Amino acid sequence: MNAAMKKSTAILAISCLLLATGIGASALLFAPDTSKTSVVSSGTALVGGPFEATNQDGKRVSEQDFLGKHTLFYFGFTFCPDICPAELQVISAALNDIAGAEDKFNLAFVTIDPARDTPDIMKQYVAHFWPGTIGLTGSAEDIRKIAAAYRVYYTKAGGENADKDSYLMDHSSITYLMGPDGKFIRHFPFGTSADDIKKALVDITSG
Repeated sequence: MNAAMKKSTAILAISCLLLATGIGASALLFAPDTSKTSVVSSGTALVGGPFEATNQDGKRVSEQDFLGKHTLFYFGFTFCPDICPAELQVISAALNDIAGAEDKFNLAFVTIDPARDTPDIMKQYVAHFWPGTIGLTGSAEDIRKIAAAYRVYYTKAGGENADKDSYLMDHSSITYLMGPDGKFIRHFPFGTSADDIKKALVDITSG
């Protein structure tokens, strides 16, 4: 086999690998909608689902309590030194700039550190952000289930060697927008500006 043929074969192999990787990644996030017999152009995002948690007032709630409004879900922890408060401030700025936002939206801050984030701690924390912010905590199993439903990664930094009082948490930083019916609409990656979030929310609710 000459050099030109070897080069072509290598390029073809790399292209096939990249294509397979892309298909695999998409499969993790999307599942085809088989509820209709007609051909559809996109799948249904595998984000969201049933959950139970405890809000900042100590009341048990579920996904049913968020129906009827668009809901923004953000996962983090109150001891987070920078990313979590920064993201919540950005989301709050977007909502504060939308007239009548409290009638259209919920903002749920879900802790991934339930051992420290009690309802009382969550109540004090969410008071610093948009007035409609709801804090969600619960048992370790409650949080595991809701995090799994929203495809959220989290783990204690340092593992078993972490300081029991001052440890940090590693976690994904994505804001999920769910519709009034509880179905996934879109996500906002870390770093999305308040203006871009506001524009997207206004477009979705006015369409």
